[in-house]
Amino acid sequence: MNFNLKEAIEVLERTPQSLSYFLTGLSEGWLRCNEGDETWNAIEVVEHLIEGEKNNWIQRLELILSDGSNKTFPPYDRFAHLNNEINVPLEEKLQEFSILRAQNISKLKKLVTPEQHLELLGTHPVFGSVKLREVISTWVAHDLTHIAQIIRVMAKRYGTDVGPWIEYLSILKK
Repeated sequence: MNFNLKEAIEVLERTPQSLSYFLTGLSEGWLRCNEGDETWNAIEVVEHLIEGEKNNWIQRLELILSDGSNKTFPPYDRFAHLNNEINVPLEEKLQEFSILRAQNISKLKKLVTPEQHLELLGTHPVFGSVKLREVISTWVAHDLTHIAQIIRVMAKRYGTDVGPWIEYLSILKK
């Protein structure tokens, strides 16, 4: 097992700054490119990450740590961000994500004592019994997945433009 709470927090703390540094100031062409119908562009990924900060990760941890007997997670709509029609500049979205993430990491540090809490259980509506450690691990892997998604989508924007070098660019291979 590789999980370490301190190391997990290292990644969680860096995600907002990494996205802000990478995406701020890019043209709309980079920010709005996607991989086709029903796929997300960089802006939509940031909106999804914000939604998770508001309605997913910390709420699940708090439920697992609660005194109540029902530790079943409420369903989480992974696509809820697509229903928001608010036209806010990306820089403001990145700032909101950064603030929410900082608040959630602060809560995480206050709530979780690794020696006491990592093996506590909650109930996922689809997967059944899950450990608090698994929720935090998934939070980290989720961040890394979406960072990789943004990079992949942006690279594919130039997929046909790289010509024969496509053979050397694994990110562009199917």
